[in-house]
Amino acid sequence: MTILGGPAIDQQRTSGEIAPGPNSQEWAARKAKAVSSAIGTTMPVYTESAGGGVLRDVDGNTFIDLGSGIAVTTIGNAAPAVVEAVKAQVEAFTHTCFMITPYGPYVEVAELLNRITPGDFEKRSALFNSGAEAVENAIKVARAYTKKQAVVVFDHAYHGRTNLTMALTAKSMPYKSGFGPFAPEVYRAPLSYPYHDGLTGAEAAAKAISVIEKQVGAENLAAILIEPIQGEGGFIVPAEGFLPAIVEWANANNVVFIADEVQTGFARTGALFASEHEGIVPDVLVTAKGIAGGLPLAAITGRAEILDAPQVSGLGGTYGGNPLACAAALASYDTIVKENLVERAVEVGDILISRLTELQAGDDRIGDVRGRGAMIAIELVKPGTTEPDAELTKALAAYAHRHGVIMLTAGTYGNVIRFLPPLSISDALLNEGLDVLAEALAATK
Repeated sequence: MTILGGPAIDQQRTSGEIAPGPNSQEWAARKAKAVSSAIGTTMPVYTESAGGGVLRDVDGNTFIDLGSGIAVTTIGNAAPAVVEAVKAQVEAFTHTCFMITPYGPYVEVAELLNRITPGDFEKRSALFNSGAEAVENAIKVARAYTKKQAVVVFDHAYHGRTNLTMALTAKSMPYKSGFGPFAPEVYRAPLSYPYHDGLTGAEAAAKAISVIEKQVGAENLAAILIEPIQGEGGFIVPAEGFLPAIVEWANANNVVFIADEVQTGFARTGALFASEHEGIVPDVLVTAKGIAGGLPLAAITGRAEILDAPQVSGLGGTYGGNPLACAAALASYDTIVKENLVERAVEVGDILISRLTELQAGDDRIGDVRGRGAMIAIELVKPGTTEPDAELTKALAAYAHRHGVIMLTAGTYGNVIRFLPPLSISDALLNEGLDVLAEALAATK
C-alpha cells in the first residue's frame, strides 16, 4: 500500500492481540536502567519506522496511529518534503545561535507566521523550542507591554510542565503534584463546557468575566490565556460566542488575549488555526507541535507593539529557531498547502464524527462526541449519567493498543479518548482503527 506523508509501510494488522516482542522487551529493560522512572510511556513497544498513519515497531508489528505523537506529525511522519529540507540544511550547518550569527530560515519562518496567522495588523514573531517555553514568553511580552502582572487561565487548561506553565495548567496529577511552589499571580476562571454546564456561549462568558472582574480586576490583569479548543483537558469546544465575548472584554480593558494553539494549529481543526472558526483575532498566538513536522520548534506571533515591548535581548534562547527546525517548518507549511491538508482535516473529521456518533447512538456510555476537523474526542460516562468513567476509558485504550491501534486518552477526569490522526492517513486505515474501537466497546459491555 502506498501512502502519503512518509515512507510506504504495508499495514497488515495482526489478528488477535499484539504483545511486545523480544526486541521491544530488551529496549524496555534498558530503559528501566537508564531513564528516569518519571518518564512514562503509553505503549510497551519501540518504534522502528512510521509514515502515513502507520507505525512499525522493532519486532515488525504494525500499528494504526491515531495520535500523531500528540498532534505533532500532522502532515505525516517522515514527510518527504521535511526529510529533504532537513537533509539540505544539515549539510549546510546545524547551529550558529540566531542571537550570535543569524540566518535566513528563522526570518522566513517569522515572515510566514506573520502572514498566515489571524489579523491584518503589523506583526512580529519569536521562535523557541517547545510549547511551554512559547507560552511563558507570550506571558513575558504581555507583562512587558501592559506593565501589569496577573494572568487568567481557565478550568481544564493545559499549558505545559515548566514552573510557570504548571501554575497555568489545571490538572494536578501527573503534571503538578509534588512540584510546587508555583509561580504567583495566576488566576483561574470557569470555561464554557457545553456538555456539562448547559450554558450558551454568552452566559458562560458573562460568568467567566464576572469571576475575572471580582477576583482579579482588569487594572491588574496582563493577559487572558486560553486554548480555543482545549487539548489535554478533553478537547472541549466552548459554546459559540464564548471566545468572541472574552476577546471583546479583553480588548476593552487593555488585557492581552493570548490563544494557545499549540495543539490546534496548522490545519489540525479544519482551519489553519482554530481561532478562525469563530473569527477571533488573538493579540498573541502561540504555536508548536504541528509547526515543523516532528522537529522541536515553537513560536509566538502577535501585534508588533506587544512583541516589541521587551528590552533588546529580553527574549531568546540558545536553540530557539534552530535552522533544522526552521527548514522543517517551511517544508511542513508547503506540504499543508500543496496537499490541501486543511480540506483533508475536514474530511477526516467528517469520518470521525459520523462513525463515533453512530457508535454513540447504540451505546449510552459515550456521553459526548465533540471537536473540529481531525481533532475529535468522545467523553465516556457511566450509563444514564454524566459521571466520568475513567476505568472504561483505560480499558478501551488498552484494548486498542493490544489490537494494533494507538489511541490517546485525555480529560481532567481521565474519561476522554481523543483522535488525532495524521492528515496523510487513508480513509480505509482510519475506518479500520475505528472498527477496533467498536470491537473494544462491544468487548467491555
